[in-house]
Amino acid sequence: MYLKRCFLALPGGFGTLDELFEIITWAQLGLHHKPIALLNVDGYYNFMIQFLHHMVNQGFVQEKHLNLLIIGNTLEEIFTGFDNYLMPDQT
Repeated sequence: MYLKRCFLALPGGFGTLDELFEIITWAQLGLHHKPIALLNVDGYYNFMIQFLHHMVNQGFVQEKHLNLLIIGNTLEEIFTGFDNYLMPDQT
């Protein structure tokens, strides 16, 4: 259903984060228009999500770029995000 049309990051380590941030950067640059999701299983990414919002509040990340990331605690939330996804305007 979504296998070739999205990116989904599961809990992981440095390699997962490297690839997640790279694919977000590619979206910022317009290299792809696919939805990107972060599955926050059992709150695994809670601190990182707080830090991402801190980056926006400090002016280092634009909110429109943070909005490229669909964040969900369950696959149902992720799939709903995919179903409702519209690529944010990056201009």
